[in-house]
Amino acid sequence: MVARVLIIGGYGNFGSYIARSLASDASIRLLIGGRSAAKAKAFSASLEPAHVAEGHAIDIDGDLTEALGRVAPDIVIHTTGPFQTQDHRVARACIAQRCHYIDLADARAFVATIGRLDAEARAKNLLVVSGASSVPCLTAAVIDAYLPSFARLEAVDYGISAAQHTNRGLATTSAVLSYVGKPIEILRDGAMKTVYGWEDTHVVRYPGLGTRLFGNCDIPDLALFPERYPTLRSMRFCAGHELKTLHIGTRMLGALVRLGLIGSLSNHAGSLLKLAFAFDRFGSGQSGFHMFMRGVGHGGAPQQRRFWIVARSGHGPYIPCMPAILLARRLARGWAVRPGAMPCVDLIDLDSYLGALSDLDIEVIRDEINA
Repeated sequence: MVARVLIIGGYGNFGSYIARSLASDASIRLLIGGRSAAKAKAFSASLEPAHVAEGHAIDIDGDLTEALGRVAPDIVIHTTGPFQTQDHRVARACIAQRCHYIDLADARAFVATIGRLDAEARAKNLLVVSGASSVPCLTAAVIDAYLPSFARLEAVDYGISAAQHTNRGLATTSAVLSYVGKPIEILRDGAMKTVYGWEDTHVVRYPGLGTRLFGNCDIPDLALFPERYPTLRSMRFCAGHELKTLHIGTRMLGALVRLGLIGSLSNHAGSLLKLAFAFDRFGSGQSGFHMFMRGVGHGGAPQQRRFWIVARSGHGPYIPCMPAILLARRLARGWAVRPGAMPCVDLIDLDSYLGALSDLDIEVIRDEINA
């Protein structure tokens, strides 16, 4: 049997990479969906698929029941952000159509509340997964891989630094800007505390990349991980631009948002994105991910673990696509999965995730420190 896999946003930045990765899979027929039928069909024609690909007009703000009924997918991959302004209507439509659902959401509330659809998904033996992306899929996989080395994991501090030479889309830019200068609840010293987006500026030195600036960001992990890892007393996720000038500029705009002098920066995403492109000649295609874990070892002594991923050649944006690719392949091949609606944790281990990156210009660096 050949599974019909619909990628909503299939000709966009993330969707197009997922489509090209799945195109040659003999167990999959690709259905490229987007608001423009012409663009969807043109992109479908550019692929070299194992089975003839199809292009379809799919508008997530339109009649999804009609659209999914017309296209008849077995699996839907939803890549069209920003998810910060969406509800679960696409997932609900997929359940009604009896097709599996996977999204690349990075919005805290969106991913953390997907479990509300669990009973509906289980009743129809469907897998409904939110956050099949770097967060929380990769981040949980890293912690889970290192967790056995700790008697007690007490703190995690991690972040993503984007390359300047990246195919930055408006939706991704809007998502990031939506929390700049806005309050974020994080676990700090054993209690939930309020911080502000893009504040707490600090420097992280990456192997081979040098120093990068980081500031607070809001992600699903901040809601999910305190319960998932109950010994945690502090956690922080941060993000940053490759170019320090852009990072500081964003930080200054965030201060204006916090003071109430301007509204959400997401309202200005288009103009700020164009401005960022003007700095491309000063940047590179090198991005990075880091996670620093701290706690107590089994011998009772303080213990630290450090983990980096360094992506070159502009390959960093492909990292968040991997969970959706892996899950789609497994579902298409009929792998047994536990039905239900859930965030994307406990579904892909770290070795599987890193193995999927092996063909990219990506380096993994592991470090062990006994404090």
